Amino acid sequence: MKLALVGDIGGTNARFALWRDERLEAVKVLATADFATPELAIQHYLAGLGLGLAPGAVAAVCLACAGPVGGEDFRFTNNHWRLNRRTFCEALSVERLLLINDFSAMALGMTRLQPGERMTICEGEAETDRPAVVIGAGTGLGVGTLLPLGEGRWAALPGEGGHVDLPIGSVREAELWRYLHERQGHVSAENILSGGGLLQLYRASCALDGIEPHLDSPAAITSAALAGDSEAKAVLEQFCVWLGRVAGNNVLTLGARGGVYVVGGVVPRFAEFFKASGFARAFASKGCMSEYFGGVPVWLVTAEYPGLEGAGVALQQALQA
Repeated sequence: MKLALVGDIGGTNARFALWRDERLEAVKVLATADFATPELAIQHYLAGLGLGLAPGAVAAVCLACAGPVGGEDFRFTNNHWRLNRRTFCEALSVERLLLINDFSAMALGMTRLQPGERMTICEGEAETDRPAVVIGAGTGLGVGTLLPLGEGRWAALPGEGGHVDLPIGSVREAELWRYLHERQGHVSAENILSGGGLLQLYRASCALDGIEPHLDSPAAITSAALAGDSEAKAVLEQFCVWLGRVAGNNVLTLGARGGVYVVGGVVPRFAEFFKASGFARAFASKGCMSEYFGGVPVWLVTAEYPGLEGAGVALQQALQA
């Protein structure tokens, strides 16, 4: 029996699953650092299933990959893996390989959310014929766009929206931006709105406030903020505000009255803080266009494997085309 395999590959982890009867099976998460190539990681995954699969048992593969997808060769943005389409198919005896941007997969995954897998941040009612924005902080910052095509079909627009310029909306933000710019040059949204970015923001904030930084990881900053540390709390608040600014910019650019889905591994770790933060205010603070945001809903997604689900949707639609 021919099987299909889907993968969601980020900077730190690679998630794999079988896709059968339009459902995920046998999900496993592997560290990308443990394997020299994606082929070796997939071979390890398949061997660990204990199904005795012969070469060629997997007919189709869809991999959601961080970075711009196109051409015969692909280099992963946030890890050491590289992929050549022909070599990959030969090594795994695969008939069809579909590569899609990781946030295209994440966007398609929003069509598979189940009850209880999202938290409302901003109340509203999505306009179902309009685009939706999917934005998420993890190893980097990803941005995707979900487009309804009708009759149960969807399209996801790939892009690199995490690398736009970091927007400035206050004197404090200008001071933080200047501090970062003097040390690294160009300051992108991802430079702040990511796990490593949170640490960079903390160090910049401490420098401006004349405080000796004593926290050395994103997890430590988050824990300290939730425990009441004033500097860490201010940093986490600024993180949420900047995420609101970037998300709001995307809504205006795309006319995304279909709503905003906040995804990724960072924000769900402080969900209640995020809900009470200045995110919503910054999201809709757009001067003469602020009223445009009335009724645009925002959700924090807590689903475990939305990228894998989206890769499955992309593969399913490709096979049925």
